Amino acid sequence: MSLLDPLSHALATVVASVHTTATAVGADPDAGGTWLLAIAGVVVLVRVALLPLVVRGVRQAHAAARARPHLKRLTERYRDRLERRDPATMREFMEERRQLGAEHGLSRLGCLPMLVQIPIWMALYHLLAQVAAGSSVGALGPALVASFGAATILGVPLASHGYGGSAVHLAVVAGLAGTAALLSYVTQRHLVAPNTVTEGMPEAMVSAQQWVPLLSAGGMLVAGGAVPVALLAYWVCSSAWTCAQAAVVRRWFPTPGSPAALGRV
Repeated sequence: MSLLDPLSHALATVVASVHTTATAVGADPDAGGTWLLAIAGVVVLVRVALLPLVVRGVRQAHAAARARPHLKRLTERYRDRLERRDPATMREFMEERRQLGAEHGLSRLGCLPMLVQIPIWMALYHLLAQVAAGSSVGALGPALVASFGAATILGVPLASHGYGGSAVHLAVVAGLAGTAALLSYVTQRHLVAPNTVTEGMPEAMVSAQQWVPLLSAGGMLVAGGAVPVALLAYWVCSSAWTCAQAAVVRRWFPTPGSPAALGRV
């Protein structure tokens, strides 16, 4: 039994519920559009549930930006004494850092929102992969799994994999993978990067961040040849949500000191 099983079963309940609701109002249970709606539904519900963590992450980014110049001055003030590695000086320095962090609302668990999302993303991946392989998961029993297996997009089964097959199959897979990759690139390059403060950041880290948009998009294009079409549809929905969310943050809640906040982009 996997540690992700409880999450996968919970998400399976959401998918089954959306599918059942859509069917109850007249949608074809075996239609690709009905299953795409179910996939979009689980993305929306999960991302809405995670919004409090997103808000916390934005607040932590703002707090870190406000505290950065004060921490820099503190480090410069202690620089000579820190080089001597005196234990008492180190304790005094760390205590002042802690007090500055408390004054500006910095949390030691600032990365927690991102860490919490990882198992949810993994559970969604395993759920769609298992159902695409014909395995029942929680509320997605044999009948729903069979219905999912019969669902198609332009004649391409949602459970199929890879870039091979007919021209239509290639077009659908490449189109979904390309759309997800493009959304990821736009999000990282034009929304996240301008909202990031790079002042005082090591040059190597700044250079690495410039490659993130291309690596993210390229990774999706490569992975598109190995995952089910249904998972590609999930990536498109999730990437669209992330792009819109990043646009809202950049427009109305830019990180202080970032190019977005300073109006340079």
